[in-house]
Amino acid sequence: MRLHRLHLTAFGPFGGAQQVDFDELSTAGLFLLHGPTGAGKTSVLDAVCYALYGAVPGARQGGQGIGLRSDHAAPATRTEIRLELTVAGRRLEVTRQPPFERPKLRGTGTTTEKAQTWLREYDSAAGSWKDLSRSHQEIGEEITQLLGMSREQFCQVVLLPQGDFARFLRADAEARGKLLGRLFDTHRFAEVEKRLAERRRTAEAEVRAGDAALLADAHRMHQEAGPMAEEPLPDLAPGDPGLAEAVLSWAAVARSAARESLTIAHCARGAAESAQAVADRALDDVREADRLQRRFAEARERAARLEEHADAHRDARGRMERARKAEAVAPALDLRDSAEVEHRRAAAGETQARAALPETFAGAGAPGLATAARKAAEELGGLGSARRAERRLAELGTERASLDRQERADEDVLQDAESWLAGWEDTRADVEARIDAAQEAASRAEQLAVRREPALQRLAAARLRDALAHDTGSARARSLAAREHATAVHARWLDLKEQRLQGIAAELAAGLVDGESCAVCGATEHPAPARKIDGHVDRETEERALTGYRQAEEERAEAERRLGVVREALAAATAEAGDAPTGQLEQQAEELERLHTEARAVASGLHAAREAREQAEREHGRRLAAQQEAARRVASRASLRDSLDREKVSLEGELEQARGAAGSVSERAAQLERQVALLTEAADRVGVAQDVARRLKEADARLADAAFRAGFETPQAAAAALLDDAAHRDLQQQLDAWQLEESSVRAVLAEADTADAARRPPADLRGAERTAESAARRLRDTASARDAAARRCAELDALSTRATRGVRRLAPLREEHDRVARLAGLAAGTSADNERRMRLESYVLAARLEQVAAAATVRLQRMSSGRYTLVHSDDRAGRGRSGLGLHVVDAWTGRERDTATLSGGETFFASLALALGLADVVTDEAGGVRLDTLFIDEGFGSLDDQTLDEVLDVLDSLRERDRSVGIVSHVADLRRRIHAQLEVVKGRTGSVVRQRGADA
Repeated sequence: MRLHRLHLTAFGPFGGAQQVDFDELSTAGLFLLHGPTGAGKTSVLDAVCYALYGAVPGARQGGQGIGLRSDHAAPATRTEIRLELTVAGRRLEVTRQPPFERPKLRGTGTTTEKAQTWLREYDSAAGSWKDLSRSHQEIGEEITQLLGMSREQFCQVVLLPQGDFARFLRADAEARGKLLGRLFDTHRFAEVEKRLAERRRTAEAEVRAGDAALLADAHRMHQEAGPMAEEPLPDLAPGDPGLAEAVLSWAAVARSAARESLTIAHCARGAAESAQAVADRALDDVREADRLQRRFAEARERAARLEEHADAHRDARGRMERARKAEAVAPALDLRDSAEVEHRRAAAGETQARAALPETFAGAGAPGLATAARKAAEELGGLGSARRAERRLAELGTERASLDRQERADEDVLQDAESWLAGWEDTRADVEARIDAAQEAASRAEQLAVRREPALQRLAAARLRDALAHDTGSARARSLAAREHATAVHARWLDLKEQRLQGIAAELAAGLVDGESCAVCGATEHPAPARKIDGHVDRETEERALTGYRQAEEERAEAERRLGVVREALAAATAEAGDAPTGQLEQQAEELERLHTEARAVASGLHAAREAREQAEREHGRRLAAQQEAARRVASRASLRDSLDREKVSLEGELEQARGAAGSVSERAAQLERQVALLTEAADRVGVAQDVARRLKEADARLADAAFRAGFETPQAAAAALLDDAAHRDLQQQLDAWQLEESSVRAVLAEADTADAARRPPADLRGAERTAESAARRLRDTASARDAAARRCAELDALSTRATRGVRRLAPLREEHDRVARLAGLAAGTSADNERRMRLESYVLAARLEQVAAAATVRLQRMSSGRYTLVHSDDRAGRGRSGLGLHVVDAWTGRERDTATLSGGETFFASLALALGLADVVTDEAGGVRLDTLFIDEGFGSLDDQTLDEVLDVLDSLRERDRSVGIVSHVADLRRRIHAQLEVVKGRTGSVVRQRGADA
């Protein structure tokens, strides 16, 4: 990794824009970053870290957003950090803008702009920069992958922040292992350890599951055998020797006892079947005798009921005979009723018709009324000519009125035409002006349409940007809440697990049995077993807490994934919308839309204006033609008016003679028409009434004759005997039911076997049923016992077969478990064969640490004048594991001691040598990260002049490997020794940087 240029704007103490050219500073291989306290030297390193990782180092990482902004910056100036660097052979440019609180464009107050990040790569072939991403998450993952270090590791190895550059030197084995594993990519060895451990756990679980399944089969066989088990189940646990043989032997004895029990059950079931057959036959005989006796008793009771209702049956039979005789009189009754209804209807019609006639016709008969109607009709026929004259007179009035209307209409037409034609020139000029304006608006609308679409697209992107900004806050809050929830659930699970471990003795005590060995100590006596206390945590509670923690972890991962998706969408929308506020874009879009709408509205009238011009020209021609036609009609109308007046005088004299006293001929004709209709209707109704009266008299005579022939004294008696269909049907059903019941009773009483059973004593049905039920119960019990014995034998056979297969399958699994367990223990450092208890990854890292110590020693000896040497130690620390120890050998004493015993200055140059050696090994490592730029923040003040010269000589020698080192220090003597300098000068308006190359 090599830094090229750094651009700062409104960051930390720098109020304005500042630029640092690392290429110029690095030409000498060693450059100095100095300035007074508080000027902002460390802020330059913070900017490098923030550009790469989006956060600043160490304790200053609390400022992850607006807190990084300079207090000296102008309100409208946005904070920005841009860094150019080369890493893994790629030249990149990272630009980060933290959240920015700026004044609102409208109104008072402030608003916060969202953070933005850009990543670009220089294309040497094209000679230009190309964009790679605008996503915070993608850029962070890309930078971390290229550098191969997290932010904390970068600060340890590259930046070495103020007061922390001895951390790696004094770190414990575990901390060193994490950093070295990341730098040298040895996690694959950790994966090997993990895979072996997983395979060991899997094999162990399979073996234990096989043992548990075998014991479970044994317990199930013991349950199935029940009382048949003559011997108790062997008291063995999973893993005990001889478990399989003991279980299979016990199963053979249990199967033999079960088969003997099955033979006895077969014999008992055969005897019960014979006894049940005898009891069933006796029960059938008793049931038949009881049925016949009850049948005979029921027949006797039915015969007695028939005798009681004999009189009612005879009455019903007589009523049926009279109804059959009355059926012969029914047609005459219907005919007489119809005649009477017609007579009443005809009499009412005659009365109504006579009421409408004048009193002069009150006593007239049908012939007189018909004669009067003919006379009125003849007079009505004579009024035909007068009626035609009257209609013609009305037509004359209509025609005269029409002429008057036409005359007034023609006068209006003439006046309107003259008025319209007078303004024709103005109308034509106005239409031509409308056409010209519409054509101009159409051109303007096309120009506005080209500008409107991009504005609408930017507005849509800005709205999406604002919505996604809000969603980003919500997603970040949900992600934080999910992370906090997962942490709380994890803590809850650990608490429950600890509580369960504390109370595990009570769970073990719950399974203790007097006389049996304890699983922990092996004792057979248990004088004081542990008791469960209130709030005891069992396995189920712990597993529920673990399940909740795993679910919370999944929810946290999903929330973080959604946050990344929202951030990517926000970056894309921001790139399209730009920095312009949504309100401003809305105003621009609305103004363009308004102008475009207005232009289109005006342009849309072009067609209408052209049609208006054509319509006006047609109207001009029509008005001229109407004016000429109206003048011609006025001239021809005078002669027609005189002819109509003469015809009217002639018709009025003729009508006065024809209508007489009536108001008009039509009124006189209406009077005569009404008189003819009334007289004709009255004559018809009088004739009909006379015919109906004659038919009624004939119907009465026929009815009396029919009743006499049927045997009834009067027609009323015949009508009373007549039955309707429902009554006739009910009476016939009563007679048929009586006859059917009588026949059925006689048939039952005549049966020989029924009469014979009635003479015998009453049958004991309950006793026979109890005997049969007892026999059936004995059969069910013996059948159940036989089925249970058969099921027991089958289940014992199946379980024995399965146990045998399990024993055969378990043997190779146990061998596999033993082999994998030895390998896993050796790789994890827990095996007795691994004397130093060194893990596989630690073994590989120890080799790398040995290389680092050797590379660091080369520089450490020069810095310490040959006194100190760094060595790797694989000794075990107490009861812990070994492999990543680091000691220093003092040539003055010849003894090896811990690095913590070094003094302040010795610790500084020892840790510096170690960091430089680590960078050399990482650079030389195939696939490692090349670290071409290092920074050292303070610590030189603890060195004497001689040691300082030696340290600077070592640092200056780094140029041989094309590497540069930046020193951040207050030491004044360094300004004289190091020519390439970056000075930070502070002032009341903020700090500025001054750069001086090695040749200055």
